[in-house]
Amino acid sequence: MITPMMTLEQIRITGLAALMEKLGPDGMIRFLQQFETGSGDYSTARHQWVDQWDMDTLMKKLREQQSKS
Repeated sequence: MITPMMTLEQIRITGLAALMEKLGPDGMIRFLQQFETGSGDYSTARHQWVDQWDMDTLMKKLREQQSKS
């Protein structure tokens, strides 16, 4: 499909209209929520909790979870 050059705003409006038409308002919202960008620095946040675990502690926690199920 060949389309004339569209601005980013025109693409956004056209895309939202297509989503609304095909999915309805609830489906459109659910679709858009999949692409939420979030905020912050994932790598820094991840290291704040991952770096506190060594292999022995991790295995201990895993065994505890397995015994609960």
